[in-house]
Amino acid sequence: MSEMKTAINRTAIDNELSKRHINLDPGGYFIIYLDREEGLICAKHYNNLVDDEGFALHPETGERLSAKCQDNDQVATTIYSGRTAKELCVQLFEETQPCPVTHFNHAAYLGREFLRAEIALEQGSEYIQD
Repeated sequence: MSEMKTAINRTAIDNELSKRHINLDPGGYFIIYLDREEGLICAKHYNNLVDDEGFALHPETGERLSAKCQDNDQVATTIYSGRTAKELCVQLFEETQPCPVTHFNHAAYLGREFLRAEIALEQGSEYIQD
């Protein structure tokens, strides 16, 4: 199988898996971004309420929050940052007590996203959180 075909298959697999529903972590959620000037991967942590179906709710109105909405007037509880994905994971999962991540699938997701962000930082390419 050619390298290009393998890359396309991997992209298709990831795109399909990104469509699945995952219950949100009651410990909160993260908005990941790059601070290129400082050479950092950053993750803003937000607390959230989660309904019975696993969707985030606005803490004051009780309305479901959209993953696409960036202007939900929530205030980040903490901003984590690191120069590498590993540094950020150690800070978040090993050094922060209590750890704000309470679901294994959320921890795995964050590790993948931090690595994607690190690659984008190294390559100077755009990073968009999945």
